[in-house]
Amino acid sequence: MRIDLSGKTALVTGSTQGIGEAIATGLARAGASVGVNGRSDHSVAAAMARIESAAAGGLVAAPGDLATDEGCRRVLSVLPHVDILVNNLGVFGAKPAFEIDDDEWRRYFEVNVLAGIRLTRAYLPGMIAGGWGRVQYIASDSAVVIPAEMIHYGMTKTALLAVSRGFAKEAAGSGVTVNSVIAGPTHTAGVEDFVYQLVDKNLPWEEAQRVFMREHRPQSLLRRLIEPEEIANMVVYLSSTFASATTGGALRVDGGYVDSILP
Repeated sequence: MRIDLSGKTALVTGSTQGIGEAIATGLARAGASVGVNGRSDHSVAAAMARIESAAAGGLVAAPGDLATDEGCRRVLSVLPHVDILVNNLGVFGAKPAFEIDDDEWRRYFEVNVLAGIRLTRAYLPGMIAGGWGRVQYIASDSAVVIPAEMIHYGMTKTALLAVSRGFAKEAAGSGVTVNSVIAGPTHTAGVEDFVYQLVDKNLPWEEAQRVFMREHRPQSLLRRLIEPEEIANMVVYLSSTFASATTGGALRVDGGYVDSILP
């Protein structure tokens, strides 16, 4: 299967590291012109330098804090139209449930949910009018298996499943697909920090990862952390013409973590 996204323009939010950078790299390698987004000009430039060698299509710097109206307007001024929108931006962290105050609940919702809604509201009508488009939300196994140590994060990922399904209905019959991708425990720098919040900080990484999966994510059938490129492979496929009949779905790249046939 050769995926060719030549002539398509994509925006990947939160794409200066981790899963977002891997998705931006995958889309660029497939020929799309990719908007790289982060909060600062510096982080965006650094990510573009890393992605550039793999890019068959072009790269567009699209800095802006998408948790704010101003940041969203800044990105839209650079990319007024896209064919592929990947709402990847998100924050996470462990915190006891009774210590999560109202401001933290709001921050998680604004970053993880509302930022994607803003962009979908901005880009989806143009996709519908043009008869083609792809919108994706990067959700998480935490949407279905709410982690006790970060229920505020799990709440936002559950919300994304509802948001993506709702917007898929709005785009019904238009040639535009809207889906969410349920990512399982994934190996990123941020996750390394998170793992060390839960296991002995003196353990070498490979051992710390094994302890984390055994003690905190024992449901995983993969029994290892997923690499960001493995999430990106699903996103690139969903962005292609090969996935034209897949919409309104929650597709799992979770290493078998969710103990269910359906999400």
